[in-house]
Amino acid sequence: MNWWLNLSEFDIVGQVVGGNSAEILIREKADKELELGDLLISEEGNSRLLLQVFELTYGSQISQLSRELMAGITLERTGKDLSIFDSQMRNYVIASVKPVLHIMGGKVLLPKTLPKFFGSLRLVKKDDLFFFEKPDNPIYFGKIRSGSKVLDVDVYLDGFNAFSHHIVIPATTGRGKSNLVKVMLWDVLGANNFGILVLDPHDEYYGRHSKGLKGHPVAKSNLLYYSSNPPTGANTLVINLKSIRHEHFQGLVEFTDAQEDAIKRYHTEYGSDWIEFIVRGEKIEGVKPITLDVLRRKFDNILGIHIDDSGDLQCRNKIFSTTAGSTTTKDIADALEQNKVVIVDTSKLLDEAELLIGSIVIREIFNRYQRYKSEGTLKPKPVAAIVIEEAPRVLGKEVIESKGDNIYSIVAREGRKFQIGLIAITQLISLIPRQILANMNTKIVLGNEMAAERHAIIESASQDLSAENRSIASLDKGEAIITSNFTKFAVPIKIPLFEEFIAKSISNRSKSKTIFTG
Repeated sequence: MNWWLNLSEFDIVGQVVGGNSAEILIREKADKELELGDLLISEEGNSRLLLQVFELTYGSQISQLSRELMAGITLERTGKDLSIFDSQMRNYVIASVKPVLHIMGGKVLLPKTLPKFFGSLRLVKKDDLFFFEKPDNPIYFGKIRSGSKVLDVDVYLDGFNAFSHHIVIPATTGRGKSNLVKVMLWDVLGANNFGILVLDPHDEYYGRHSKGLKGHPVAKSNLLYYSSNPPTGANTLVINLKSIRHEHFQGLVEFTDAQEDAIKRYHTEYGSDWIEFIVRGEKIEGVKPITLDVLRRKFDNILGIHIDDSGDLQCRNKIFSTTAGSTTTKDIADALEQNKVVIVDTSKLLDEAELLIGSIVIREIFNRYQRYKSEGTLKPKPVAAIVIEEAPRVLGKEVIESKGDNIYSIVAREGRKFQIGLIAITQLISLIPRQILANMNTKIVLGNEMAAERHAIIESASQDLSAENRSIASLDKGEAIITSNFTKFAVPIKIPLFEEFIAKSISNRSKSKTIFTG
């Protein structure tokens, strides 16, 4: 048993005492303290099994009735302190662990064996995780986490694969979703090989009032910010009404058959001016006045446009115009093709207007990439990804069933063929249909205490997370599990705090530019 000699007494945290391939039972060493999510190593020669703790229970050689009696004596007879002969031998903790990887020399395989019976285990070390390498087109997510302990092992995914095959980030409020997205976007901004559109309903990514992407060293060349009230150097968000087509409302706004027919008639009659003439109340043959009135109210509610007392068309939110913004959609799509991050501040818009702006831009880039694919020129283009908050607004089962497919759900199903992906953020992943979740090949799972949501996450995960129910509920802020087709196992990570991450990133960048001569 030479493998035993490789472990010092200090390294040993537990010993195998039973179980099966799905649940191996480990007796915890008395002076150690295992945690949910701890990564352990069982080794014999050049063979190592990587295991993970998913449950902790008490074990005892003393019967339950006897323990209850002893507790009663201690509690009820003040001053009586009971001592148990060989207490560390008789009372202990049992950890349930599962094998996640088999490391044979330099090869990493799926586990098909059990660790040595009565074999000792130790906590994972940095050197055990040599196979975590920086891929092509890397996107940084954080460092490996073993329980609550953080190892100095960086976790990257290949951005081309991860973004084009979609990412979903499910978590309850306050678990660090926005912090994670900021870290990802900061890394993307420096990489300069992806186009990312961020629909920002809370105006939190640019950093107008706090630390944000505007502080990145290459923000001046690689970041565009659109807002209805832009700061100096940013862009005014204005969309020309002539650039809005009927298909942009598809799956976002419900129109009756009569309203659909009216829209087609106005488009045939007035071309790109169709919305303006509906809002003006211009009557045309075949459209009932009541239908026209309803359409006027809908466009007033969605776009905020109406006719003032002088007969001029006005927009309350200043986003839509009949004169300005004719190139906004093209400019944003061009920027995405040029590997830039584009943040659109939609914080002053209602849901439908925000999603409509996203629909307009996404359809532009989707149509372009479809054309490039048919021409055979798509491959050199950067992956285009769209960050959408509260994803069930456009990907929810009830939304799709009542309003039909929209450009967001179309991208979720077909986008990978055209190098277009979604980064969907949600508190309620259970509202998204399983068919769409199955197309989202990377899930970054943060803490979630709602059982229904954990169940939906586990059902749609790329790896088997059936034993991770309690682990997901116990994830603290900034702790996550990456389950992806592009990872060797469900990887526990610690996401850095954005403010600390950017300070370190800027410091490292400054050091790399320093040249010493002598």
